Parts: sequence; C-alpha cells; structure tokens
Amino acid sequence: MMRRLFRTPNPFQLSPFWLITSYILLGLWSFVVLFPLYWLVITAFKLPIDVASGPKYIPFVDFQPSLHAWKEMLVENGSDFVMRPYLSTISVGINSALLALIFGSAAAYALTRFEYRPKIGLIATFIGCVILSVFIVVAGVQWQLGVITGIAVFFLLAQGLARRFQGALGNSDIAFWLISQRMLPPITVIIPIYILYQQLGLLDTPFALIISYCAANLPIVVWFMRDYFQSIPFELEESAFIDGASRYQVIWRIILPLTVPGLIATFLIVLVFCWNEYVMALFLTGAATQTMPILVSAQNGVRGPQWWNMSVLVMLMVGPLIVMAILLERYIAKGLLVGAVKG
Repeated sequence: MMRRLFRTPNPFQLSPFWLITSYILLGLWSFVVLFPLYWLVITAFKLPIDVASGPKYIPFVDFQPSLHAWKEMLVENGSDFVMRPYLSTISVGINSALLALIFGSAAAYALTRFEYRPKIGLIATFIGCVILSVFIVVAGVQWQLGVITGIAVFFLLAQGLARRFQGALGNSDIAFWLISQRMLPPITVIIPIYILYQQLGLLDTPFALIISYCAANLPIVVWFMRDYFQSIPFELEESAFIDGASRYQVIWRIILPLTVPGLIATFLIVLVFCWNEYVMALFLTGAATQTMPILVSAQNGVRGPQWWNMSVLVMLMVGPLIVMAILLERYIAKGLLVGAVKG
C-alpha cells in the first residue's frame, strides 16, 4: 500500500502522495490569498457595532447582514460623493494607460527594430537644458520663455561642446535606463512636480494626473512590449517589405494583430497601477478631481477607520478590474508567457 502511494507511472506524473500534498498546499495558499477578499465583502455588509464588537465571519450566523454602509456611501452622502471620484478614476486611469501603451509600444518597437547610438555628451546636454528650463519656470518666468531658452541653449551647446564626447550608448543601455526610472520612488520627485504644475496652472486638473501617470508607467510598457516584440520573427516583416509593404503597413497589418495579447496584458497591468495610485493623486488633486484612493483614505476619521465604508469603496474599486481580468484571462495569460522561454 505504501509503495503504491509513492509510486508514479512515469516521470512526468506525480505520485498519489505528492498529488494529494500539492492539492492541500494549493488549497491552503488559495485560502490565504482569498480570505482578505472574503473579509472585505462581509465587512461591507456589517453594521458598525458588528465591526467594533470583534471578528464575525459567517453572515446570518455571527451577524445579520445590513446595507447600512452602502446607503451611507451612495445615498445619504449624495450621488456626487462617490460618483465624481469614481468617474475621475476611470477617466484618468484609462486615458493615462492608453497613452502610456501607445508611446511605450512605439518606443519598444523602435528599440527592437532600429539601432540607436546616442552620444553621451548630447544626452547630458539635453538633461542639463531640461533642468535649466524647469528652474526658469520655477523662478516665476513664463513657461513658454523657459522652454524656448532651454531649446536655444541645447542647440548652441550641441554644435560645439557636446560633440567632443565620443562615447555612445546602445539600445540595451536605453532600455535599462528607462526601467531604472521606475525604481525611483514617486515621493522623491512629487515636490518638484507639484511646483511645476503650480506654475503651469495644472493643479487640480485631470491633465496633471494623466501626464504624471503616463510618464511613471511608460518604462513598464517599454520593458514588457520590448520583450514581446523580440519574440516576433523579423523574417515576417522582411517578407512583407519584399512584397512592397511600407513600414506603417507592416506595423498595422502584421505586428499589431500578433501583439494583441501583449498589448491587453500590458494595458491591464498599467491600468491597475494608475487605478490604485495614491501619492501623486494626494498632492496633485483637489475636491474637483480627487480619485477613489483619496476618498478611501478620507474614511479614516477622528474616531478611527470606518472599515465598513472603506470596504464598500474598495469593492467598487476592485470590481471592474476583476471583471476585466476574468473576461480577458486568455489574452493576459498568453501575453505574459510569451518570451518567458527562449531558445
């Protein structure tokens, strides 16, 4: 009996003992992962006294479900209390994710199909001119004058000083530099961004969040889509070029249909980052453009966190993302696994 328990018919199949053990471990891990979601759902249907009186796990047994929190959030506080941040989150999240996907995919395609050798001197000069333009704007000068000054100084220095440095970077260096920008914590740059938007008059506007989220998530799109484009054989494009297709026809008719799973998976990942972002939204938005993470944090009142109201708002936040992930599961799995195995 013991031998049968540990015996396996072939090397690619688990024995009954390890099969049962794996299912037990997977069940325990699923419980650990899904229990917070279960706790979130039942808390949204509890009265404040049920939350404060101790842990209650089973509806209709430990506590009587109630719509008190839903009525307070959606009815008593008015429709605009939740609807305005909700619509702002949807608008900012989708627009910023789409912009990051468009620009990032174009950059990723260029990094896999073209060879770039930018000189270090020109790059350093450009960064210095950008910093100069920002300082001019922060000093109180009109931003148009700051941009024109930065461009003029760049062209003057590029013709002489910058060209003396012969060192150059490659495509891999550019890709690594892009992903390194994502490693920078947003809190370290939020003050300069706040001052810049204040001078430009973009505070408490959707454009401030859309621009910031697009810039913050652009490296993720470039990194994911670059690996995806590398998995597409270049011979497909060469065959189309031989048949007389232009570069844009190749991208539209060959590359884009093949990259739909990668585009969908990358879009959802970036959308989640934009949907849940808190630090930039806290500094750059006001009452008119606040997003759902700000509204959730506002439920931490003087008497302590109102967990029942937070649970309602969090359910409204994560619901659309869960539905999208379920509907697009096939594309997400395929998009994330492409390029995982090389050779």
